[in-house]
Order: sequence, then structure tokens, then C-alpha cells
Amino acid sequence: MSWFSSTFSSSIGRKFAMALSALFLVFFLLMHLTTNMLSVFSANAFNEASHFMGTNPVVQFLLQPVLIAAVVFHFVMGFILEAKNKAARPVKYAKKDTGNATWISQNMIYSGLVILAFLVLHFIDFWVPEMNYKYIEQLPAVTDRYYGELVHKFQNPVRVVAYVIAFVLLSLHLLHGFQSSLQSSGINNKFTPGIKKFTEIYAIAIPLGFVLIAIYHFINH
Repeated sequence: MSWFSSTFSSSIGRKFAMALSALFLVFFLLMHLTTNMLSVFSANAFNEASHFMGTNPVVQFLLQPVLIAAVVFHFVMGFILEAKNKAARPVKYAKKDTGNATWISQNMIYSGLVILAFLVLHFIDFWVPEMNYKYIEQLPAVTDRYYGELVHKFQNPVRVVAYVIAFVLLSLHLLHGFQSSLQSSGINNKFTPGIKKFTEIYAIAIPLGFVLIAIYHFINH
């Protein structure tokens, strides 16, 4: 039996793979926020960073496909684990004994579905127009177009509200998922209390940063 098949045939292996994809996406969120935060302080800096990300071949043809694959894998694996867990509990009780489980941990699949819907909207808003601009219409590279496109998206109050809701749910998702991913990856030692505090701060601060960016551009433009 190959490593791949043996890994995914066990519950522990599936959780480990799920955790690795989650940690990769957590790292991507930080990088994405860093780039977007530039738009608050300098339009030129945001344009330069976005132009680099949009034209660098390593980013476009290596990191971007890996990111898309990680997103798809993470959500598919989440659905598989949810289905496996439900199948392992064929008897449904009128009142479940949740023990120490939190509301967040019990509803990860639902917050994940909302986040997935938001990602689809995000791809439609930014990635699809970018692909159309570069590869279908094959328009010339213009460095200063990115800031205007970003600001334009945040002039619609409905989109801003949806953006805020999505990131509130992302924060809830991360509050359980980040710590759970570290534990599934084997990071569970004497530093666990400090790691847990770090994941909690991250789970609140990163989504809050995205929310503040959206509100800033909505108010100031």
C-alpha cells in the first residue's frame, strides 16, 4: 500500500492531511492581509506589490496553483471527515451530550460552507477579472490599476456587509481550527498554553484586519 493510500485510509491520516492544508492556508491569510494592508497606507505600494504578485512567474505558475489546490483539498477533506464522523454515529439522540465541545467546534462545517461561498465570490470579483485581463483580452500590464479596482469593489455596501460577515465567521472557524490543526500536526507540548493564546490572537486579529480594510475604503472613497 502506498504512503498516499495508507494515509487517507485512516482517520488520523486524514486529520493530519487536513491540518497541513489548514496551516498552509493560515500562512497565506497572513501574506494576503500584509499585501492588502498596504492599500490603507499607500496606493503606490499596494499597486507595486499587487503588480509583482500578478506578474511574477513563480507566484503565478507555482504558488497560485498550489494555493487553489490547497483550498479545494481543505474543503473536500472537511466534507469527507464530516461524513465519516456522521457515519460513525448512526444512532441520533434527541439530545446530544456535547461534553466540553464548543458551539464553534460543533459547527465547523457550516462556517466552512459560508467561507467557501465567500471564496467563490472573491474569485469572481478579483481572480476571474485578472485572468480575463491578462490572458483573454491580453491587455498591457498597467501597474497603477490595482488600487482603483480594489476601492471600486468596496463602494457597494452589500458587498462590504457580506465581506464583514464572512470574516467574522472565518474568525470563529479559526478559533477552533487553527489550534486543532496544530494538535493534529503533533504540536502539543509544554508550550501548548502559549500556542493556544497565539492562535486565539491570530484568529481574531487577521480577520479583523480584513474587515477594517473593507470599512476603511468604504468610508473614505
